[in-house]
Amino acid sequence: MTEAQETVTRMEDLLNSKSLVEGKEPIVDTGHQKSKKAEKKKPAIITVIKGKPKSGRIWKEQKTRFSSIIKTRGIRQSFEKKQKLREDLKRVKDMSRAIIEQKKAEKEAKKQRRIENLKRAEENRKKSEVVQVIRNTAKIKRMKKKQLRMIEKRDTNNM
Repeated sequence: MTEAQETVTRMEDLLNSKSLVEGKEPIVDTGHQKSKKAEKKKPAIITVIKGKPKSGRIWKEQKTRFSSIIKTRGIRQSFEKKQKLREDLKRVKDMSRAIIEQKKAEKEAKKQRRIENLKRAEENRKKSEVVQVIRNTAKIKRMKKKQLRMIEKRDTNNM
């Protein structure tokens, strides 16, 4: 205990303690722990005694500015752990990309198969049609409207 220790006494402690009235020594907060490790690492925090606030609200503490907040960088990971995490992330991304590609290929194959089925169905429908060739064009002029709607032109050379 070579360093000078400064004791901190708060106004609330003085107001609430009966020890001063009875003649006992007041309870004092030194601001640091008594362990040797803590004593070596951090010196005692020096604070100024604050009086009773004007508002009378002794339970309220003085606000600190945002810039006074001590920022920590967090726990540092070793290089090997970082590399392992990167590799794991890369592997997961590759797997997800492969799954997406597989689903895309399956969807494309399904679409292609559907188009082929529709073409085949259309060809089968054309093959199974019963056609009647009209050689006399004068018949067309005599037909009624309903019959004219049923007429479709076809290429007879392919049949």
